[in-house]
Amino acid sequence: MIKNKLKNKNSFVEPDEIFLDSKNLQNFDRQQFEGRIERPISKKTILMLSILFLFFTGIFGMRLFYLQIQKGEINFNRSQNNILEKTIIFTDRGIIYDRNKKELVWNKKENTETEFTVENTALNPPTRAYLSPGFSHLLGYVSYPSKDSTGNYWQSDFIGKDGLEKQYNNILKGENGTKIVETDAFGKIYSENIVNTPKQGTDLITTIDAQLQKELFTIIKNLSADRTFTGGSGIIMNAINGEIITTTSFPEYNSEVLSLGKDVSTINNYLTDKRKVFVDKNISGLYTPGSIVKPFFALGALAEGVIDPYKKILSTGSISIPNPYFLDQKTVFKDWQVNGWTNMMEAIAVSSDIYFYEIGGGFENQKGLGIANIEKYAKLFGFGDKTGIDLPDEKKGTIPNPEWKALNFKNDPWRIGDTYHTAIGQYGFQVTPIEMVRAVATIANKGKILTPHLILNNVEKENQNTILNLNKEYFDIIHQGMRLAVTSGTAVSLNVPYIQVAAKTGTAQVNLAKNKVNSWVIGFFPYQNPKYAFAIMMESGPSTTGSSAATSIMRQLLDWMSVNTPEYFK
Repeated sequence: MIKNKLKNKNSFVEPDEIFLDSKNLQNFDRQQFEGRIERPISKKTILMLSILFLFFTGIFGMRLFYLQIQKGEINFNRSQNNILEKTIIFTDRGIIYDRNKKELVWNKKENTETEFTVENTALNPPTRAYLSPGFSHLLGYVSYPSKDSTGNYWQSDFIGKDGLEKQYNNILKGENGTKIVETDAFGKIYSENIVNTPKQGTDLITTIDAQLQKELFTIIKNLSADRTFTGGSGIIMNAINGEIITTTSFPEYNSEVLSLGKDVSTINNYLTDKRKVFVDKNISGLYTPGSIVKPFFALGALAEGVIDPYKKILSTGSISIPNPYFLDQKTVFKDWQVNGWTNMMEAIAVSSDIYFYEIGGGFENQKGLGIANIEKYAKLFGFGDKTGIDLPDEKKGTIPNPEWKALNFKNDPWRIGDTYHTAIGQYGFQVTPIEMVRAVATIANKGKILTPHLILNNVEKENQNTILNLNKEYFDIIHQGMRLAVTSGTAVSLNVPYIQVAAKTGTAQVNLAKNKVNSWVIGFFPYQNPKYAFAIMMESGPSTTGSSAATSIMRQLLDWMSVNTPEYFK
């Protein structure tokens, strides 16, 4: 039958009449449609598709007729005169908060009633507003996007120039967007299309207590004026995790003035001000520490077995040693007062120079640390090195030693007198206040060197610490001495009823005439369970003031805290 149909070339062979070899049936690939019978598309389906095609073709044609014929001349003229321009959509820079979510830096429009939207930030970027006074060095300032003479932006980003604005610029800045704007010859906007949506900068929550910092700044500013100091600074740091609670420096600049850059007169005054307005004293100011280094060398003397803490040394007001140039004369090293017989705790409390001359450089039968060990323990507590605080332009201090002297004073060998002066924080000794607060926090927590930081819950920074391998009992001795300084010594003005404070004062001569001094106080509280360390420095004031300027500031702050922020005393 198949043969007969094959002979007729015009005949049609039905698919099911084809002989299938049963042996090959299993080899069909069903996924590739082998061995399957496909039916042709029905006429009904083709008709429906044709109708849809004609429908959409009709709509397209009508639209084309409208644009090309009815609106053709209008659109032609528009295309000839209109301009397509790529425009920046300025994003909002991240906001900076204090630890209690109070705004320290925020964005504002010149017209405060204007909302922050993509549309109204496209041509006019928001300006930065800063909490003031007392925060400029901490927060810094920015430079704004800038146009050339043709109106094109040659700088399209906000750029942090100082402080946290600079340190965390990449986080705060976000990403600008872009849009295409079509305008006619008269500047009328016909259309706007966003190409890239702006991405807002990330907010920062700092460790700073704004109200506490503002109060500390005000106290420093007022006392500077009253007692003719050129300036001052203050830091409070958490002695457990390294959080900076306050960091303020006086005098300061106005962040908004520098950001705008239009008030040329004020900016010039900043530049010519001999008080160095742009220097953040806490991290970039280098100052002679004076007696505030004594607790650290006392620890060194205990660790090296130089002296028993209960052994008493007699201070009659001075010690004398042979003069290398005039053998018939003596070189005299004076104490600031006659202290009589003092042990280590008492020597810290009354700040005996004689005691620290002897345990520093040695005298008669009393063994001394020597300059090598003095340098060793100074470095052990972080002096002469950066703390790693998250602010730009941090400086590191200087520890005098024979190599330093050879470099700075040619052909003048290191002498015992140089060791004596180094042991009491004079000579070429220089520190920053941030170095000091980290060091005193190490005493407070009994041996953990912290990394100061300004961003709340910064686990990475909190884990960056070093544990000193020193006997805890040595720290107890120093604690007792610093507490005794408050109850009956040089820091007695800090003996307040509402909180137990431990402290060490310092007065450092800063010029050859010896009529100017830096006034210092460092310490921690509460005494029994230390949580916070502090360092107050007043720069270049009258020598008659001594350390009382710094202790006065800390006393005023403690009084204010007892009423307004008592939670720090718990």
